Amino acid sequence: MPKIRRSKKKPPEGWDLIEETLESMEQKMREAETEPHEGKRINESLWPIFKIHHQKTRYIYDMYARRKIISRELYDYCLKERIADAALIAKWKKSGYENLCCLRCIQTRDTNFGTNCICRVPKSKLEEGKIVECVHCGCRGCSG
Repeated sequence: MPKIRRSKKKPPEGWDLIEETLESMEQKMREAETEPHEGKRINESLWPIFKIHHQKTRYIYDMYARRKIISRELYDYCLKERIADAALIAKWKKSGYENLCCLRCIQTRDTNFGTNCICRVPKSKLEEGKIVECVHCGCRGCSG
């Protein structure tokens, strides 16, 4: 199994608690990267990668902020080594963005009319029975 990319700096205490899970997510990421994409749109082939990236970042954030299993030192190490996405975590800490799927969904420059992605619209505001799927990451609604 391939190792998670790290600098030569030794990881802080508690790394063994999350190492196995991160290695399995890294293996899934490699499989998603090498998966054939014939018959899919260009964006669709990236959806599994966005999903795994979100899962890995959410795992580290939950282990630190909610479950309080890992130390601040290990959390900072994961952010510094870019194992987790610091910008996405910063958005999760803000009100209204707790379930944000990816940063591309809130960037207004990526849409035709300068608005947020369709997955950011609350389900109560959408038509009944309409299935919404984000073009960027495949999310089906992260506004709550």
